[in-house]
Amino acid sequence: MIREYRTISEIAGPLMLVRGVRGVKYGEMAEIELSSGGTRRCRVLEIDGENALLQLFESSAGINMAHSKVRFLGKGIELAVSGEMLGRVFDGMGKPADDGPEIIPDARMDINGLPINPAARDYPSEFIQTGISAIDGLNTLVRGQKLPIFSGSGLPHAQLAAQIARQANVPGTESSFAVVFAAMGITFEEADFFISDFRKTGAIERAVLFINLANDPPIERISTPRMALTAAEFLAFEQGMHVLVIMTDLTNYAEALREVSAARKEVPGRRGYPGYLYTDLATIYERAGRIRGKDGSITLIPILTMPEDDKTHPIPDLTGYITEGQIILSRELYRKGVLPPIDVLPSLSRLKDKGIGKGKTREDHADTMNQLFAAYARGKEAKELMVILGEAALTDMDKIYARFADEFEKEYVSQGFNTDRSIDETIETGWKLLAVFPRSELKRIRDSNLDKYYEKFAKSKGR
Repeated sequence: MIREYRTISEIAGPLMLVRGVRGVKYGEMAEIELSSGGTRRCRVLEIDGENALLQLFESSAGINMAHSKVRFLGKGIELAVSGEMLGRVFDGMGKPADDGPEIIPDARMDINGLPINPAARDYPSEFIQTGISAIDGLNTLVRGQKLPIFSGSGLPHAQLAAQIARQANVPGTESSFAVVFAAMGITFEEADFFISDFRKTGAIERAVLFINLANDPPIERISTPRMALTAAEFLAFEQGMHVLVIMTDLTNYAEALREVSAARKEVPGRRGYPGYLYTDLATIYERAGRIRGKDGSITLIPILTMPEDDKTHPIPDLTGYITEGQIILSRELYRKGVLPPIDVLPSLSRLKDKGIGKGKTREDHADTMNQLFAAYARGKEAKELMVILGEAALTDMDKIYARFADEFEKEYVSQGFNTDRSIDETIETGWKLLAVFPRSELKRIRDSNLDKYYEKFAKSKGR
C-alpha cells in the first residue's frame, strides 16, 4: 500500500524528517516528488512514534519542504534477479550500467537477506582453484568459505581481485561456476580497469558486476554488497551454481557506514565507527556458505585496505573474528617486486585441511605445504641473523635455508597477475624448491611421499 505525506519538517544533509506517518517500517523505500515533477529516492533509517527519519540516495539540494511530498512504497530495496544477469554490469543500486536493456526478472528479492541458518549449513569441503600458488598451495580456498584479503593503500589488490575472478574454478565438477563482483567507492579509472579486464579476458560471460563509484552517495555504497549477495543467492540456491563473490573495498563500505552513523548523531565506537560495525559486517559475511540439500554455494572473498597497514584497525580486526582466515599482502614483498605480494606466514585459511588431500588435490599436498611453511620460516630467521651477525656466523644449513627463502619468494609466491597455475603445477614447484635440502631435513613429509616424489626432484639437483 502506497502512502503519501506532505509533512517534511526538517532536512539536514542526506537526512530528512517526515512527521505524522503511519504504518511505515524500518528499511522501507520512499520517493520524494518535487514541485518541479522530478523524483528522488530515499530509505527509512529510523522510526520514532509517528516520525520517520529518511536517508536520501541523491542530493537534498532543491527540495522545497512545503511543496514536496513523500511517497512510501511499502517495500524495502529489491533487486530484479534472473539468469540473464550473467555478463552484465550494474551500478550500486542494481540498475544496468552497461547500456544494456533492463533485466526481465524471474523474481524480485529484498536485498536485506538473512544469514544462513547454522543448522542448515553444510560444511565446506571442496577445493576451489584460483591458479595462485600462494593461495592454492598454502592457504587453500574451500567452496563455501569466507576468506578475506587484507591489503594496504597502494598495494595491487585490484589486480589480484581481477586475477582471482578470471581464473577461479572448481576442478573436476560439472556444475557451472559464476563470479559476482562488487566494487564499492572506487574511482572511475579502477572501475574501467575491472570492466575492461573482465571483457578482454572473456570472464564477463560468467560474471555479474556491481560498480559503486567514489562520487556515488554513501547510502548506495551500503546497499552495494547486499545487492551482490542477493544476486549470488539467486544464482547459487535457485540456479544451482557455484558462486564466488569478490568485494572490494570493504573499508570504503565501513567509511560510508561511519558517515551515515555520524549524520544520525549516534554514539561512536572505536575510531569513530558505529558500535554495531561487528554486527553489520556479520550480516554480510554470514550470507556466504553452503546449504544442505542445495547444489549451489557462495564463497566470499572480501578485500579491505588496512589504514596505515594496521591489522588491529577495527575493520580487519572484526573481519578476522567472523571469517575463516585471511590472506595478507606485504608492502615489503611488493617493494622487492614479488607479485602478487602475498605474505604466506601471517596468512591463514582455517578450512584448508578440509579441501586438500587425495581425491581433492593430491595426497602429498598437506605434507609439502607444512614443509614449505617450516622451511620458509627458518629461512627468514636465517636471513635476519645474517643481517645482524653477518653471513660468516651462519651454518652451512642455515645458508641453504636463507637461499631457499629467496628462491621461494621468487619462484613460488611471485608468479605475476597473468599466470594461471594448476594445483599440480603448484605442488611440483614446491617439490623443486624443497629438493635443495637433504632428505633428512624434510621431517614434515611422510616417507611414502618422499619415496614417490623427492628422489625424482633431488636427482635434478644432483643429490
